[in-house]
Amino acid sequence: MDNAGPTDAALNLRALVVDDELPLTKLVANYLSRESFEVHTVNEGAGALMLAREVDPDIVVLDVGLPGLDGFEICRQLRTFSDAYVIMLTARDTEVDTVVGLSVGADDYMTKPFSPRELVARIRAMLRRPRRAPSSGQQVEQTPPRVFGALRIDLTSREVHVDAIPITLTRTEFDLLATLSSRPGAVMSRRQLLESVWGDSWFGNDNIIDVHIGHLRRKLGDNPVQPRYVNTVRGIGYRMVNG
Repeated sequence: MDNAGPTDAALNLRALVVDDELPLTKLVANYLSRESFEVHTVNEGAGALMLAREVDPDIVVLDVGLPGLDGFEICRQLRTFSDAYVIMLTARDTEVDTVVGLSVGADDYMTKPFSPRELVARIRAMLRRPRRAPSSGQQVEQTPPRVFGALRIDLTSREVHVDAIPITLTRTEFDLLATLSSRPGAVMSRRQLLESVWGDSWFGNDNIIDVHIGHLRRKLGDNPVQPRYVNTVRGIGYRMVNG
């Protein structure tokens, strides 16, 4: 384990880099340190989970092909206690890897080799999104819940219920649902959703939207053939079913 870069707590931007390729780990850590992140590094899975509990990172850059616990299992376990943004790295460029990575809670996916500048740009874009619900001591603007039949979306607490049963969504899934529900009945293209949730600096493939929408639907118990909540508009994007 290692620590690099500024340690001033006022920065409040912590990154955890998990990769068994030491030169790559050092390269990514150096780029993030230049961007004023407090950077922690580790080269194996069990240590990554321990360190994540200790430092509570804002962003985790996580290699898939680690010795011992692989990146998918680390991400799955990480999601039981952390809402950090997760960017997974892999030497393989396959749709299956992407789907698996996103299904266990990753927010983004990059294939090696990649540009460290692009990685930093994606991280900055993600960090412009809200990380967690405000603590009870914070003053926040109260927004009335959005209700679509049995679905209730509370934007203030970032909670979702279906038939009064709480539904656990990843941050990305919640942000997509919040964006769609902001304009019920309106068709939103994949590009509009990407720019709303990831920001206009997104570099990746639009198909990432389809993967996250699929996970969102399964969690909501929504049938894409006869949707109650999220409707596919073929060739364009998606819309929230109004009413």
